Amino acid sequence: MWEQEKAHKEEFDRLINKYRARPTALLPFWNVAGFALGAGTALLGEKAAMACTVAVESVIVEHYNDQLRKLMDDPTFTDKELLDTIQRFRDEEQEHHDTGLEHGAEQAPFYRALTDVIKFGCRTAIKIAEKV
Repeated sequence: MWEQEKAHKEEFDRLINKYRARPTALLPFWNVAGFALGAGTALLGEKAAMACTVAVESVIVEHYNDQLRKLMDDPTFTDKELLDTIQRFRDEEQEHHDTGLEHGAEQAPFYRALTDVIKFGCRTAIKIAEKV
């Protein structure tokens, strides 16, 4: 999963330059928050770390699906390479989600509460990042 995530970041950095897109001003904060979330759940144990993975990846898959729908509904959109990249990344994130489940995520203490809080935080971060 880590190798795929590094490849995703490299590709997004390339796409930001290609499209001259401005990344969110909160990116440094999100990096720290993401590290803290991962480290914090890892301290709770392997199952909690897997629950975190399941929660985060489910929101990311939703986000990619939303982006794909918007692009495919836009009659002026013609960049098949970008569409293919988003679809591939979405599918890889779904694999990460499924790996988390296969490694016992649902056995984490307070699984439902933990994943609901993480999902809420991720959705909130996405909405804020779209504005700032």
